Amino acid sequence: MTAEKRPQSMLAVAISEPGGPKVLKPERRPVPQPGPGEILIKVRAAGVNRPDILQRMGAYPAPAGASDLPGLEVAGTVAAAGEGVRRWRKGDEVTALTPGGGYAEYCLVHESNALPIPYGFTFSQAAALPETYFTVWHNVFERGGLKPGQTLLVHGGSSGIGTTAIQLASAFGAYVVTTVGSQSKAEACQRLGADRVVNYREEDFVRVTREATGGKGADVILDMVGGDYVSRNYDAAAVEGTIVQIATMNGARAEADFSKLMFKRLTHTGSTLRPRPVEFKGRIAAELELKVWPLLAEGRIAPVMDMIFPLKEAWRAHERMQDGDHIGKIVLDVE
Repeated sequence: MTAEKRPQSMLAVAISEPGGPKVLKPERRPVPQPGPGEILIKVRAAGVNRPDILQRMGAYPAPAGASDLPGLEVAGTVAAAGEGVRRWRKGDEVTALTPGGGYAEYCLVHESNALPIPYGFTFSQAAALPETYFTVWHNVFERGGLKPGQTLLVHGGSSGIGTTAIQLASAFGAYVVTTVGSQSKAEACQRLGADRVVNYREEDFVRVTREATGGKGADVILDMVGGDYVSRNYDAAAVEGTIVQIATMNGARAEADFSKLMFKRLTHTGSTLRPRPVEFKGRIAAELELKVWPLLAEGRIAPVMDMIFPLKEAWRAHERMQDGDHIGKIVLDVE
């Protein structure tokens, strides 16, 4: 497909130097050109995720060949397509997982990493889907192997990942325990379908999880905290349980009693999504379109929206995420 005439430059928000939110600076960039298998998306909205913050601080560099701009998920319309693209045509409305470059008016993605916008969704809602849904699907259901009737313990239930995990696990018939840091966040998670919410400032999640499961413990634990939670997760897990590590907000180093891992026959695994090949992400996209996108279109699940900021004020979105008061997804309006 050949592209019609479009602007040669675009507004983007770049990381001027490693540091705090104010290092995010608007600038002009050339509009990228799609290569074989790629589509160029005219971005209408972009999701904000914690990896963006880590990249801004210099702790999570972009993979080789990816844009140096932050932004791992976008929604918009297809502006052009590269050689060999089969599914998408100019004007199609899509949401997509990107390896970077989402904080801009145009963004390149591989065609297999894009999905149709679910029926009835706004661009802002659609931009809140890819990063969390790809992450939760792979780590909870594929890597963690969560099955109907089992128990999921998800830490940080009010985050974008947490609100997604609660809804998906509940929709697929699991019992959900989650941890939060305030009453308002606890109430939000209960409305989403969490069966038991633990305010970690007032209760011990190990004790509560075991009590809620009749002493058995959680079959799958999704952890983005790390640090001293590692050892406590071993206590909270069921025999043959799986702990999936997707972040280490409390530190990447921890002391743990590995005899618990051995005696309980636990699996402690983990993953990162951004550096994985497009083929891997394309496989997840296909699974999501088949098994999860119908639930979104039917309104059985939905992204929890926190706040929307203009693209030029991406630094405010980062401040909001770092403050820790948000519930659900923070999105940038790129129009």
